[in-house]
Amino acid sequence: MLIGYARVSTFEQDLNLQIDALEKDGCDRIFLDKGESGSKDSRPEWDKCLEHLRKGDTLVIWKLDRAGRSTKHLIELSDKLEKRGIELRSLREQIDTSTAMGRFFFRTMASIAELELDIIRERTMAGLAAAKARGRKGGRKKSITKGQELEAKRLVAAGGLSVTDICEQVGISRASYYRLIPQK
Repeated sequence: MLIGYARVSTFEQDLNLQIDALEKDGCDRIFLDKGESGSKDSRPEWDKCLEHLRKGDTLVIWKLDRAGRSTKHLIELSDKLEKRGIELRSLREQIDTSTAMGRFFFRTMASIAELELDIIRERTMAGLAAAKARGRKGGRKKSITKGQELEAKRLVAAGGLSVTDICEQVGISRASYYRLIPQK
């Protein structure tokens, strides 16, 4: 039986490309994780997928990094699957662990995937350091100005207005209000 697994790291990303490829390959069932990092050892649908696999099955993934991010993790996965009599196939890298050459190529590609992640991490850190050197900070910009904060606190101290009225008058959300104004 061909069992497919697809994953994206954020909810904004789309699974359709992976699903289409897995369906085209003939997967009988596909497990989907959305908003789950590949660096996590445990992911809801991934765990179900691994439990579902039986001897003689083939786990089909679109790309190696969908199963895991580190070489160590991918090799451990391959070894565990092999001991259970389950093959692993990656469509993008055209890897099939049912052959000696496929197992060799799998280990090579797993190392390259980890290298790629390390390079991305290094570039990100270098970019953050360069931005910091120019006086920029990372993260989201504050959604509330200092003036809005002061005005909200002034209106609360004056009394007589509801939370809704204060939010409308100052131009902030209720969530922002509750972050600014400590509740008694």
